Amino acid sequence: MVVLSGHAYCWDVLGDPAFAGRAAALGLDSVTLAAAYHSVRAATPLHPRHQVVDARYAALYRPVRASVWHGRRLRPLAPDWLDDPDPFRTAAAALSAQGLPVTAWVVLTHNTRLGTEHPDVAVANCFGDRYPYALCPSWEEVRDYAALLAAEAVHDVPLSAVSLESCGQLGVVHAGHHDKTADPWDPLARRWLSVCCCPACRRAWSSAGADPARITAQLRAAVRTGSPVDDAGVVLGARLRAAETLRAGCAAALGDLPILLHAGVDPWATGPSPGLPAATGGRLLLNAWDGTPSAVEAVAAAAGRGDTVHAYVTALGKARSGLPDQVRALVAAGASGIHLYHLGLAPAAGHQAMHAVSRMLEKT
Repeated sequence: MVVLSGHAYCWDVLGDPAFAGRAAALGLDSVTLAAAYHSVRAATPLHPRHQVVDARYAALYRPVRASVWHGRRLRPLAPDWLDDPDPFRTAAAALSAQGLPVTAWVVLTHNTRLGTEHPDVAVANCFGDRYPYALCPSWEEVRDYAALLAAEAVHDVPLSAVSLESCGQLGVVHAGHHDKTADPWDPLARRWLSVCCCPACRRAWSSAGADPARITAQLRAAVRTGSPVDDAGVVLGARLRAAETLRAGCAAALGDLPILLHAGVDPWATGPSPGLPAATGGRLLLNAWDGTPSAVEAVAAAAGRGDTVHAYVTALGKARSGLPDQVRALVAAGASGIHLYHLGLAPAAGHQAMHAVSRMLEKT
């Protein structure tokens, strides 16, 4: 049996008495609901009261308890664009009332407000350029913040699981703020510009016996000329160790709650779905939005190495026209779960495509 889940924001549910019913009609096994999320300007085409929500900064959609966050430099803010004092709990309760289990969707290191206010813990590339949207997990302070954020996001709400996004390092690519960086670099240059060279990462390289100045020079030359990075193994090893420590801290903070981890099979991958070097024994959510054969191959590779794989697909834009066929291929490749993006963003045509996926899965 293939598990089917749909993603949503709290404001999709709040103020729309029909939302939970629409979600239930899709035959979903659960709704993945944002409990801590980055800044976004979101369409709400089917909502009866608004059409756009401007979530201006990364927010925790739970009460930000002073007793928990007091004295911490890195701390979340509540969303001032919503009136409900506990939007996640209220939205989750509405979904549960329709018989829909809820998974908490928690974004960890993607936080432009915190990276801007505290650039010392943000990712920095080999040229010294800061990526304020990306907190670097090599810093203990960032890892502690992420673990506490995850724990507070799920605090005292009945949940079936938690879905962790950005549980690792983000890189040079950032789709937001009218981003104009998509074209200039080839894939290898993007890889090297996504290596963090902050003081914490440099210390990790030194601990591994490498010279940080030498590595930085190699990275700059690789971006400019395509020359090899001789110390690439040291760089990747330090990043993977920091991400693993981050994941372990979050897992400990979440206790027995099952975790679905946004991840990629390329160990060099950065972003919302950072790379993993090998099977984890847990559940992975692989992004398959582009609908290409490479996404199917990634699912097959992860399933083949022993991971439990869920595939993330979108019902937005042109992708929705081939969505049932795409899902069929992903399931055949080994996906045991399909996650639909996005119950609130999608217009009527997107919901029709999601219904088609649900009907197709019922027949498999």
